[in-house]
Amino acid sequence: MVAVQTSPNWSPLAEWICCLDKRPSERSGEDVDIILTRLREVKAFHRFPPPLLLQICTCAFYECLEKDITLFRQGDIGTSWYAVLSGSLDVKVSETANHQDAVTICTLGIGTAFGESILDNTPRHATIVSRETSELLRIEQREFKGLWEKYRQSLAGLLAPPYGTMESGSNNDRLTDKDNMNSDSANKAHNKIPSEKLHRAGKVLRNAILSRAPHMIRDRKYHLKTYRQCCVGTELVDWLVLQSACVLTRSHAVGMWQALLEEGVLNHVDQELGFQDKYLFYRFLDDEEEDTPLPSEEEKRESEEELPENILLLAQIGPDALLRMILRKSPGQRTGDDLEIIYDELLHIKALTYLSNTVKRELASAVIFESHAKAGTVLFNQGEEGTSWYIIQKGSVNVVIYGKGVVCTLHAGDDFGKLALVTDSPRAASIVLREDNCHFLRVDKEDFNRILRDVEANTVRLKEHEQAVLVLEKSPRASNQGNIKYTVISGTPEKILEHFLEAMRMDIHHGEPDPAVDDFVLMHGVFMPNSQLCPLLMAHTYHATSPPGSEQERLEYALNSKRRALILALRWASTQTYLLQEEPAAISFLEELYGSLSNDSRILRALKDLVPDLEKIVTLHSEEAKSLKKKTLIRQFSDGEERLQKKQPIRNHDDILLKVYCGDHTYTTIRVCVAATGREVISAVADKLGTTDELVLVHLSSACEKQMLKPNDVSVFSTLSINGRLFACPRDQLSNLTPLPEQEGPSAGSMSTFELMSSKDLAYQMTLYDWELFSCVHEHELLYLTFGRQCFRRTTANLDLFLRRFNQVQLWVVTEVCLCSQLSKRVQLLKKFIKIAAHCREFKNLNSFFAIIMGMSNPAVSRLSQTWEKLPTKFKKFYAEFESMMDPSRNHRSYRLTVTKLEAPIIPFMPLLLKDMTFTNEGNKTFIDNMVNFEKMRIIANTIRQVRHCRSLPFNPEICQPNKNQADVRSYVRKLSVIDNQRALTQLSYRMEPRRT
Repeated sequence: MVAVQTSPNWSPLAEWICCLDKRPSERSGEDVDIILTRLREVKAFHRFPPPLLLQICTCAFYECLEKDITLFRQGDIGTSWYAVLSGSLDVKVSETANHQDAVTICTLGIGTAFGESILDNTPRHATIVSRETSELLRIEQREFKGLWEKYRQSLAGLLAPPYGTMESGSNNDRLTDKDNMNSDSANKAHNKIPSEKLHRAGKVLRNAILSRAPHMIRDRKYHLKTYRQCCVGTELVDWLVLQSACVLTRSHAVGMWQALLEEGVLNHVDQELGFQDKYLFYRFLDDEEEDTPLPSEEEKRESEEELPENILLLAQIGPDALLRMILRKSPGQRTGDDLEIIYDELLHIKALTYLSNTVKRELASAVIFESHAKAGTVLFNQGEEGTSWYIIQKGSVNVVIYGKGVVCTLHAGDDFGKLALVTDSPRAASIVLREDNCHFLRVDKEDFNRILRDVEANTVRLKEHEQAVLVLEKSPRASNQGNIKYTVISGTPEKILEHFLEAMRMDIHHGEPDPAVDDFVLMHGVFMPNSQLCPLLMAHTYHATSPPGSEQERLEYALNSKRRALILALRWASTQTYLLQEEPAAISFLEELYGSLSNDSRILRALKDLVPDLEKIVTLHSEEAKSLKKKTLIRQFSDGEERLQKKQPIRNHDDILLKVYCGDHTYTTIRVCVAATGREVISAVADKLGTTDELVLVHLSSACEKQMLKPNDVSVFSTLSINGRLFACPRDQLSNLTPLPEQEGPSAGSMSTFELMSSKDLAYQMTLYDWELFSCVHEHELLYLTFGRQCFRRTTANLDLFLRRFNQVQLWVVTEVCLCSQLSKRVQLLKKFIKIAAHCREFKNLNSFFAIIMGMSNPAVSRLSQTWEKLPTKFKKFYAEFESMMDPSRNHRSYRLTVTKLEAPIIPFMPLLLKDMTFTNEGNKTFIDNMVNFEKMRIIANTIRQVRHCRSLPFNPEICQPNKNQADVRSYVRKLSVIDNQRALTQLSYRMEPRRT
């Protein structure tokens, strides 16, 4: 199950950790199943055979390291083998005995395994230090040696040398961009024997074309030459785009045909290696031989049945094939569209997160594709001159140092080789392929240095008192007026504000979008609170220093300064919306600004058009602020009728009635502010109970997992799990806490209720509710969650409840299936959920769509083989198509392409947007040399703009004509009852369908 957490983290369910914490001899069969399910999600274990993986489940332990913890030091005698489950660790090597001299040579990420030196008791080759909070799987030496003895043959190809059986290789195996495009031998090697799946896919597509559009495959004449039985590239793309919704764009279709061309299933008549959407001739492999018979009626019928699944297969691998084809082009041959595709790929490579977007665009035109066929190939040797920087696109490599052996393994997304280019020193280690068929992005030294030179030449640094206060980068594109345009890279908050005010365009209406200014308005709260921004804006409006010149020039300068500051203030107030009502100083600033503008506009007519908009904002916020003093809302978010009411945004100043339970299951109800901290909640509980005991606040889940809440945690009620409850007790009674009976969830399913409801009506009402929740989420809540609520002392309650809804729908699917004991009914349930998901997608409700599909892929449901076997083929194909949208490869490219084709209103898959923001936040520092890293702010602002786009048009409730029982459907979907204990769901699943022996 993919559970959305309010603090984004890969961390598995706590019950899985509990299973790993048990002694191996105490683990039950269910414990092993839970561990096994989780390990199958980790890349490092994908290639382990099932018996070996099962053995690991019985002997491995869980270990969690805080940031900057040394796991072991270089020279230590090893006692355990490790695999990284989350987080990252630095590998440090010292040439001396002094650990302080150690240099970080690489970073180990998720899926990395290390520590094989325990097999022969050699000292550790490097020091390992946690770069961030990291979770590890640990196997002790005795158990690991036992696995080695028993599974030597299997492990030999999976472990790093010298323990693995990798063949020595040479650089002759290298297939670079140039080799790929111009070498006939490479071409022949590339198209040796098509894989069985793609050979079948090519045959199915050929038969479908001959059945549906036979005119597409025929003899063609061009320049007095006849080309036998071939197709035209543009026609193939036209045809494929029309066959399925899986084919998202023409370039997507090009990639799908390219995948067949790479395998030799489709060939260009002149043996060119890149498929093009042009009037060029291509021939299927089956048509290479003369007098190839046409498919029989039986073959056509089979091809028609298999067409959807084969298009789905090609849709999944097409984007990768398209990218490879583009990267194989020489830089000079790449089109603007090609560069955009490469740039989009570079945006999501973790090794490049610290680079500015300008540098990434430069890299897009310089990066070269390089592939190697055989494990054991030496990419370069220690001591050689550094000539290239590499980024791993696919596969893994070992980092080998003379006398120390393999010090670490690098995987997709990691980079190496840059240090030798920057310092102009020899290679510090050798790089050896760890597996077959590895793909790399390569930047050669000449291009690397050119980009560095260009970046430096285009960088402008403004200094005050010998200290840089603003760093600008010259944009490659000039402004509309032909002037040079500069992009802010970093700066002090005050200088960034000054720059945007000076650079603001005066030729557009203040209501029109200005992305550069919007970036500042969206993100300023991270580095410049309103209490600092408002006085600065007022100063720029009325105290701007005029430059020397004529009276007319000074007047014009003052007028433009006022107008720019006023426009920025309007944009700021529009973005803040109701958040301003909680800041009296901000309201006072707007009122003062409005009074001054009203007076100035009588003299300066150029400011008159701004008065109505500012008056509207001031009036709205002033009235709202006054009403807050008279009335405070009281909200109850336990289990009640409030979910049937139309949702309104939850605000910081709202009060909430909160149930807090004691160890004996009695409870007290307290009234606290929505944004109350854990400390304030505990204080209110102690006052209500009349106790002087020191209490702790605990989130207790239905699985009896206890999470102590910190005193500075904000808005604690909104972060509870679906069936979680708040408990308060003395610290010494913490171990005695037990869940309430009601936390277990339902004991019987509700299929008898909702099976009579139309799938479309259910999806419609789910969409209405999701839209209400989504509409309440303020843009800034994404910032608060990403950077930490406690930093802002703001609630993210609206966002938390929206994410909670995703978990609830996901668990609803699992709960209903696991509480349905009758096989035929379970099959009907799966069909029902697939239909509901289809309608959710139709309504552009991607949040519930993904929740349903992820619920069906939960281990407790996916393991029900008897149920899935009975599901009709048509529904299996629908489910496979839906699952393909969840494909995480290429940073969820399938989902992202789907969303780009949709018009607002859209209910997005919010967990992915939060993942993007977290990725950017954790991969980039907020401050560099005491200046704000505005490049980071810009990337995060772009993600927030995606949310804004989704809500740019109102939801139309008339997309579905309601039936008579709409009230019942509405009530049902808003009060879903679920089991949120994965262990309990797994037990129910095994009772229905025990494991097959």
